[in-house]
Amino acid sequence: MADFENLQLANDKGVLTITINRAEKLNALNIATIEELREAFQDIYDNNEVKSVILTGAGEKAFVAGADISEISELNEMNGRKFSENGQEVFEMIEKCHKPVLAAVNGFALGGGCELAMACHMRIATPNAKFGQPEVNLGIIPGYGGTQRLTQLIGKGKALELMMTADFIGAEEAKSLGLVNHIAESHEELMTLANSILSKINSKAPLAIGMVIDSVNGYYTGEENGYQTEANSFAACCKSEDFKEGTKAFLEKRAAEFKGE
Repeated sequence: MADFENLQLANDKGVLTITINRAEKLNALNIATIEELREAFQDIYDNNEVKSVILTGAGEKAFVAGADISEISELNEMNGRKFSENGQEVFEMIEKCHKPVLAAVNGFALGGGCELAMACHMRIATPNAKFGQPEVNLGIIPGYGGTQRLTQLIGKGKALELMMTADFIGAEEAKSLGLVNHIAESHEELMTLANSILSKINSKAPLAIGMVIDSVNGYYTGEENGYQTEANSFAACCKSEDFKEGTKAFLEKRAAEFKGE
């Protein structure tokens, strides 16, 4: 994969860790970092050496503390729409990735950082994590899909409250609301847990994992019938070599060896 200015990448047995590496800026998302994420995920889609992804932030203080306010302050109606649509496009790439993407949230996940975490398929956090969409403090609203994904994940009433009050919530409340899957006691334990979860998923049938992602996403897509997506995906699984191997291994009482075919 390419070398990046704002991202650090490390692949360990198929689990690719992407670290947003702007610790001096609390890993704030500037336009350059968004474009690097686009390039990274374009490669991930077709890179057979990557089975799953961890997204995290450098340092102990922040996952991503927000977007780059110096860039946002220069926006007008015309380029503001383009700014929003560009971020939405990159985050949709993450959401629709057939390989599981897990956000390991260490510290602040605010504004664009919260939106990035929500675009991932799962979120785990350290006790010092803080989540929030405080954009109304700047006279704007979430623009990278936050109004939609936060509502999907925690429900309309609470999502409206958080976006209109600009309040932050901690890891425990985020977990109680369904925004966070697990809490780990330290950054080290966070990364260990992330790798453990993805290593387990990586042992399953890759085609089936991708189709689970497709089918769940279909529930939230207005122009798509999620049940039909599920049925189509189930049928596609039934013609795969992984299906033959999985059922054969079960009947033979042995571990399956999936090839993603």
